[in-house]
Amino acid sequence: MEEEKKSLNFIEQIIEEDLANGLERNKIRFRFPPEPNGYLHIGHTKAICINFGLGEKYNAPVNLRFDDTNPEKEEQEFVDSIKRDVEWLGFTWDKELYASDYFQQLYNWAVEMIKNGKAYVDEQASAVITEQRKNPTEPGIESPYRNRPAEESLDLFERMKNGEFESGKMSLRAKIDMNSPNMNMRDPVMYRILNKPHHRTGTAWKIYPMYDWAHGESDYLEQVSHSLCSLEFENHRPLYNWYLEQVKEENKTLPKQREFARMNVTYMITSKRKLQKLVSENVVTGWDDPRMPTVSGLRRKGYTPQAIRNFIERIGVAKRENLIDIQLLEFFVREDLNKKAQRVMAVMDPVKLVIENYPEGNEEWLDTENNPEQKNAGTRKIPFSRELYIEREDFKEQANNKFFRLKLGGEVRLKSAYIIKAERVDKDEKGEITTIYASYDEKSKSGSGTEESLRKVKGTLHWVSAPHAIPMEARLYERLFTVEQPDAEKETDFLAFINPDSLCTVEGFAEPSLREAAIGEHLQFQRIGYFTKDPDSSVEKLIFNRTVTLKDSYKP
Repeated sequence: MEEEKKSLNFIEQIIEEDLANGLERNKIRFRFPPEPNGYLHIGHTKAICINFGLGEKYNAPVNLRFDDTNPEKEEQEFVDSIKRDVEWLGFTWDKELYASDYFQQLYNWAVEMIKNGKAYVDEQASAVITEQRKNPTEPGIESPYRNRPAEESLDLFERMKNGEFESGKMSLRAKIDMNSPNMNMRDPVMYRILNKPHHRTGTAWKIYPMYDWAHGESDYLEQVSHSLCSLEFENHRPLYNWYLEQVKEENKTLPKQREFARMNVTYMITSKRKLQKLVSENVVTGWDDPRMPTVSGLRRKGYTPQAIRNFIERIGVAKRENLIDIQLLEFFVREDLNKKAQRVMAVMDPVKLVIENYPEGNEEWLDTENNPEQKNAGTRKIPFSRELYIEREDFKEQANNKFFRLKLGGEVRLKSAYIIKAERVDKDEKGEITTIYASYDEKSKSGSGTEESLRKVKGTLHWVSAPHAIPMEARLYERLFTVEQPDAEKETDFLAFINPDSLCTVEGFAEPSLREAAIGEHLQFQRIGYFTKDPDSSVEKLIFNRTVTLKDSYKP
């Protein structure tokens, strides 16, 4: 039993202890509460997997709640993208809810707090309020409006709601403790005036609740049992609990806030403000650019939901923040794609190969495995002809014995086809090879069962039949930044670390089956890497994004 307890992460241990202390199992409820002010990124996937993973473990409902309390930054576009991303990761929420669903209840509670002497309207500017809070080592300065009569605050608060004052003119503050060492407890602002339309409530409200006020009360209204958030909210927990004490009723459970470490991955940033800057300054093509750490960007690049979930499970749930090597994430992407991706042939830097003793005008359709990792993946036919394309780097006129690809006088096997021998080359006026001429052993066809087909040669090359080849564009993505922590240097703008070679575009040829590939389909270009078909593709032009290379030196 003790061994089983140790295998639980610290959040699971908390839940198990709560159950042992009388929490009814059917009262367990979680939520994922994003603010719809941007696209989800790799950091959010940890919170998603933790909350929904616990929902699956305890057979408990998980709400998707949008903490939409700031109309200046929130849009329906972000709501839609968040729902799409959570679904793509493979999770289903119980209820779709919004903090804006509770605006009237939050207002009513605030009115009661004013009546009970727990809140007051402050007419000072926000900069003055910030200055009066001072710092944890010295006492704050009380607002001159802190002890104004409740009737005055009630009147002003209602007029704030009715839109009688301009934005920022006054605010409602909780009356707690201006001497608290926790700065969040020094009379925090509960409401501010914002004369901005809301994406759901329109112009009905002129005042909007602050996050700390709306968040915990929303958890309470939904009867969330465990409110799980990242570590930067740990010092907000006393305020979270204080607010709950002001509204609690009998027979209702108070949610328990607990914090876990954020996930930071090398060569990535997760600041929404900085991600927005990448988009607005056209460093990337949009929120779903495959170089972005957004879920939509990772999806477009070809990452799989299972790879991300396996990655989150591997790093675990901890209380201490650390920096995760991006190679670990790429390891899980390769591992999953190796099982799922169909093997196809494409040539990135083509050079013509002519098999002179192969009959002119002849073509064969050869059997090749779709995925040797899957027993039931089956086979498909690929065309073979006298003229082929191979990779330019796969041929040298002269090479040492460690070069196992094609060289003059040397033999290699063409994948799923024949053994060939390079005989001579043509070159242009610059000395660059334009055509390689070869001969083939007609009895060496792969899978034919002849003695020649079993003959061993050291190299195997991929290829594409020239008459059947489909022109394609391959987008070869590298890391967007040149340093592991691009936003760690406070004195240097993170844009200074942009990798100028984060995208290289090449024109090549692919086997004809790729015409039928679906947008987002996962493919392994044999001997090159994993790719996915990009939404920019058209009938006239196929575009494939490189997800990860084949080679992996990382040992998790």
